[in-house]
Amino acid sequence: MAPLTTRAGSLLRACPRQRIPALCSAVTSAQRRTKADIVQRTGGEYERTPQFDSPFRDEDSTPTTKIPSFAKYMSKKPESSNKVFQYFMVGSMGLLTAAGAKATVQDFLVNMSASADVLAQAKVEIDLKAIPEGKNVIIKWRGKPVFIRHRTEDEIKEAEDTKWESLRDPQPDSDRVKKPEWLIMLGVCTHLGCVPIGESGDFGGWFCPCHGSHYDISGRARKGPAPLNLEVPAYSFPEDETVVIG
Repeated sequence: MAPLTTRAGSLLRACPRQRIPALCSAVTSAQRRTKADIVQRTGGEYERTPQFDSPFRDEDSTPTTKIPSFAKYMSKKPESSNKVFQYFMVGSMGLLTAAGAKATVQDFLVNMSASADVLAQAKVEIDLKAIPEGKNVIIKWRGKPVFIRHRTEDEIKEAEDTKWESLRDPQPDSDRVKKPEWLIMLGVCTHLGCVPIGESGDFGGWFCPCHGSHYDISGRARKGPAPLNLEVPAYSFPEDETVVIG
């Protein structure tokens, strides 16, 4: 290969640049002919891949690449029978997982729900027979005072005849009571949360001495800084003389 390389270098230096492509083709052809001559002289040994046989190899030993047989582990049953068992196991595991998830969620919700003492305070039942006409009763519900007023006929007429459309928080008396004779509302001033005084004020209802808010006999804001009427909680009359607040 050395003489051919020297000859190719001499031809490249001697030829002008425009003949370089043709010269490259000639050099490639010469290399191929030279390789063919070498293969012919060596009897094909030039192109054979070298091999190496280890002197430590034991020809009588078992080859380490032998794959074991798993025939004895194969099922003798038909394929459909095996699939039925697999489907059964998958379905059983799915049911167990669903039951476990349901129990976990149920226990979590039970722990997050209100306790028995909190639920006991959520509602309060009052016997209205003990409240005479024209009187107020204050009870405690969820930590807040609740006013219960047994109104007279004159008070009911006064509350219904008031021109509620021009009030600060317009609301008719019929929207604030379920029975005209019973007025039930939270005893918390809508200004800053004070407790108003009953049967006082300029309108014969409630008066908050803290900042001078006046409420009428229906608990509607009539004078002072209070922006809204006294709040009416959720309540019901399971019986004629019984009310349940909450």
